[in-house]
Amino acid sequence: MITIKTFTFNAYSENTYVLFDETKECVIIDPGMYEGAEQNKLTSFIKENNLKPVLLLNTHCHLDHIFGNRFVFDTYGLKPQFNIGELPILQAVPSYAPQMGFSRYELSPEPEVFLPETGTISFGESKLDLIFAPGHSPAHLCFYNSAEHFLIGGDVLFYNSIGRSDLPGGNHQQLINNIREKLFVLPDNTKVYPGHGPATTIGFEKINNPFF
Repeated sequence: MITIKTFTFNAYSENTYVLFDETKECVIIDPGMYEGAEQNKLTSFIKENNLKPVLLLNTHCHLDHIFGNRFVFDTYGLKPQFNIGELPILQAVPSYAPQMGFSRYELSPEPEVFLPETGTISFGESKLDLIFAPGHSPAHLCFYNSAEHFLIGGDVLFYNSIGRSDLPGGNHQQLINNIREKLFVLPDNTKVYPGHGPATTIGFEKINNPFF
């Protein structure tokens, strides 16, 4: 049984997720901590629950989803893992972060392991399937658990909305197609944990999302 803890961090109200199971091994996804208080929230939760961080995953590499990569590396020794197509997006962050008002951005380490477009990653007794869904960013991945019907979706599908596609490497039609062909084929009861805002379900979005 996987427990999902949601934190909302930084000026973009970005959702950071910690997933763990009975083994106490945990995965940190899209660490958005920018302020020290946010870093403390994450480490306190991990400590209080006796968790052992074993993976740092990024759905994609826009700055609000990677602010905490350096901190996680410094604290737990984990380098991020994401699809190689996101590497230029990660490498661009230092050049634009100060203009966005984030002068204290700490340089993210680069991966030693890149995630493929399809496949499975494991932690503890649990598995996450990779779903490659670019459109918001050039090589965006979602993480799906079929046993417990949930999707860590990043900035692809939101409650009653979709990710923006006007950033570098974005493509609106590609985003729409990927949601239709890769996410809307999942069971209706699949709970979607997005990169921003409240959780939703595949079934709800198929009926109610104004983009479809």
